[in-house]
Amino acid sequence: MRLRAWDLAIERGGRRLFEGLSFEAEAGAAVIVTGPNGAGKSSLLRALCGFLPIEAGGFTLEGGDAELTVGEQAHYLGHADAIKGALTAGENLVFWAAMLGGAATRATALAALARVGLAHVVDFPARALSAGQKRRAALARLLVARRPLWLLDEPTTALDASSQSAFATVMQAHLDAGGLLVAATHASLGLRNAKELRLATTP
Repeated sequence: MRLRAWDLAIERGGRRLFEGLSFEAEAGAAVIVTGPNGAGKSSLLRALCGFLPIEAGGFTLEGGDAELTVGEQAHYLGHADAIKGALTAGENLVFWAAMLGGAATRATALAALARVGLAHVVDFPARALSAGQKRRAALARLLVARRPLWLLDEPTTALDASSQSAFATVMQAHLDAGGLLVAATHASLGLRNAKELRLATTP
């Protein structure tokens, strides 16, 4: 499996963020998107999952499901945690598993929370979780349904050093199992077989 993008151009608010952007990544590899604020890092991820139109170029997931779009084969994690405060941490993940086509069971939710060090809060109301715990619960969403491509926007926001290390292990396991990952971040994610894609602001 390979993610390939060619000659991409994206505009937001009448301003062209970048153009002529090409990159590719084989199964097991990560692309780390870096650059200053406003360079288009988040917009690139949103375009890959189908939330934003592209002005030029294209992209494909070679070796994926030809009947599905790239976005339908991807997990997207943005700045918002998308956690419903009225539900427990476990109920949130059961909901997301059902939405994403995974096994919508408490056991699945508990296993995902355990991978991010949150098994003990499975029955806690999400509104009672700290900012870091909410972020980890959001990251656990990646684990309740198998999708080959992860699109992550500043995934380690609000995580302490220990949680960042634990999530690095989760990301590396996804890559080692043949997954792909594109992450926009200012922080080092500590992944093997990762290459940097640096965006620059346009004049």
